[in-house]
Amino acid sequence: MRTLGVNTRLKPFGATIFAEMTALAVKHGAVNLGQGAPDFDGPEWLKEAAIKAIRDGRGQYARMTGLPELTKAITTRFERTSGLSYDPERDVVVTCGATEAILDCMLGLIEPGDEVLFFEPFYDSYIASVAMAGGVPKVVTLEAPEFRISEAAVRAAITPKTRVIMVNSPHNPSGQMLSAEERSIIARVAQEFDLVVISDEVYEELWYEEPHRTLALEPGLRERTIVLGSLGKSFSFTGWKVGWAIAPANLAQAVRSAHQFASFCAATPLQVAAATALSAPDSYFEEFRAEYRARRDRMVHGLRACGFECDLPKGSYFALANHARFGFADDFAFCRHLVEHGKVAAIPPGAFYVNKAKAASLVRFAFCKKLETIDAALERLSLYRDRFERGEFAQHSEGAIGAVRA
Repeated sequence: MRTLGVNTRLKPFGATIFAEMTALAVKHGAVNLGQGAPDFDGPEWLKEAAIKAIRDGRGQYARMTGLPELTKAITTRFERTSGLSYDPERDVVVTCGATEAILDCMLGLIEPGDEVLFFEPFYDSYIASVAMAGGVPKVVTLEAPEFRISEAAVRAAITPKTRVIMVNSPHNPSGQMLSAEERSIIARVAQEFDLVVISDEVYEELWYEEPHRTLALEPGLRERTIVLGSLGKSFSFTGWKVGWAIAPANLAQAVRSAHQFASFCAATPLQVAAATALSAPDSYFEEFRAEYRARRDRMVHGLRACGFECDLPKGSYFALANHARFGFADDFAFCRHLVEHGKVAAIPPGAFYVNKAKAASLVRFAFCKKLETIDAALERLSLYRDRFERGEFAQHSEGAIGAVRA
């Protein structure tokens, strides 16, 4: 009899680290700074738009590519922020979150054996989506703490089988944003080797000093780039799962070919509300960023006071800190100890690496939380640091006490 269970493509992935850390947070009564989901709702006017759509009878299947009012709103907003004009009828596909869009891209673009190049640390669905499509992941490591793309490393990873290069900016988990030189590297390499670029820009509205610039603006990239976006990150409704892909018609068709069988359409009333959301005035986005900037600053300054090395993220809503002075062997050991003994849940970034040793000294904290949640977590982290200084955890972390006191 055949062994029944998970197929060989998905078996290596198991349950996500988010599920594990959330379960541990519940078990230990921890403040959860792990999963990147706000602990507050988005704007009331957006809730009312969804409720109205339900009451107005918008409960049947939407058009497969997305409701006309939403695809129009997507292209209008994108043109406002980038200056690039796209056809809402041909160049947009609305999906069940950007995570589905990632899978649709892989299923629609690559043949079994094709290689997809992306950078670690990476959002964990990237590599699983490549596997589901029968592709081969090729990973280039971004070295901490700068997390910058090296053209030499990119070129060394490309082979005749490379078909796609995937980029994420603003970046999860590092909080970095692509520099002008990095954008030029991607443009040169993609054109020279005839690659499709998938640009994951779900944090496009979450930048703090320098504005986000879409990769599709780089010379020669528009015709070969798929830009991914998401309602959840910009309006604090991650559970609504409304995402999209913007691309030239030929690439949009590739995404659409998979989307029609993966989910067919996102929830109709939430698409109606999403169209309202994307028509919000600039003042909404300015206030949104200001509130997140305050959260970022509170989190990072607090982490530093609690014994972590941490740079200010330039975008996204994650702070990637260095926990090395606490003396743990790796990030998984630290996070499991922290959630039990410090009552704060965080994510070990090794979950976003193939070369997990590169993440051994790092920990990711999400600051998409109420200020009082951040303050509660920082208070617990301060107590955790104090307990380390008193030597209470010496048996778990050889050398940690001296390192902290230094």
